[in-house]
Amino acid sequence: MPTNHADANGPRQGTASGPLLGDPPPTPQRTSTAHGTPRPTAPAVPLSDHSDGTRFFNPHAPEGKSLQDIRRWRRTRQKSPWPERIKDPILPSPTRTAPDRIAVTFIGHSTFLVQIGGICVLTDPIWSLRCSPVRFAGPRRVRPPGQNLDALPYVDLLLVTHNHYDHMDLPTLRQVRKRWAPPVATGLRNARHLAKAGIRSAVELDWWQSTDLAGARITYVPAQHFSSRSLRDRNQCLWGGFVIEAGGAVVYFAGDSGYCPHFAEIGHRFPRIDLALLPIGAYEPRWFMRQQHVNPEEAVHAHLDLRPRRSLGMHFGTFQLTDEAIDAPVRALREARSRAGLSEADFDVLAFGETREYPAA
Repeated sequence: MPTNHADANGPRQGTASGPLLGDPPPTPQRTSTAHGTPRPTAPAVPLSDHSDGTRFFNPHAPEGKSLQDIRRWRRTRQKSPWPERIKDPILPSPTRTAPDRIAVTFIGHSTFLVQIGGICVLTDPIWSLRCSPVRFAGPRRVRPPGQNLDALPYVDLLLVTHNHYDHMDLPTLRQVRKRWAPPVATGLRNARHLAKAGIRSAVELDWWQSTDLAGARITYVPAQHFSSRSLRDRNQCLWGGFVIEAGGAVVYFAGDSGYCPHFAEIGHRFPRIDLALLPIGAYEPRWFMRQQHVNPEEAVHAHLDLRPRRSLGMHFGTFQLTDEAIDAPVRALREARSRAGLSEADFDVLAFGETREYPAA
């Protein structure tokens, strides 16, 4: 049963299926189709500092972006050219590591295999050619996954931060379910999408809510982002990141986020983070992307807010989602790291397919 990691005077959290502890499940509201047939809408969620009971919002950026903003970006954007394809060196496949070590394998974009406390955790897996609702259009990967799915050791736990197509890829999720059928944790209202991949028992969590799965303590933590899988479901599902605690070690996986006070709050509530996995790409132009995606300089600020022992960058060099050059995030991270007086040991990036081990204590 999920429990609340928030302060005692904070908002009450939902159970795995959404309603408040001890409250009856909400009755779904109904709308009419074009033929007048009623159909259920998304069930209500608890009122909180990030939910109005129907949709979610960002406490530090509640206005979001308008349709006019999207049109302006599409009209004025200046995309840097990306290569059509990059072939990276083939690196050794990951193997099980000792329980007193942390090992992390970078597959690409936001997909990692994280080994912590002797278990293997897969984050936001996408092995598909495109991150899109259709196979014939949408952002196409320029480099293959750093490791084949069948090269991974047994996956004990699956984490899905939110419902965007580059983080919730149903074809990949079907493969993961068929191969390992691991338990799954995600944010409120995301389970209905995962069910389309045959995942029927995902644990839904609100911000600061925790659950125990596969020998790990999983806490869903805030992020400043948004959700949608169509034109009509914007912000009906929650977004966030995860803190994984197992074997005395702690790993933070941020998912997608703009820079905001959430990072400092996570660092306060989890004063010992051994490894933070932070996004560094998909950030230009800043006037449009600032609320949803940190840039490398802001990722360094997030690292300083969190105070982890070390951080690794992600969400770059795989799909061209925004306007910066393919190598811009890594170059900008080096520059921002240097200005902050940090070293590669403090905040680095892995090669695609690389596995790196760290002590857990």
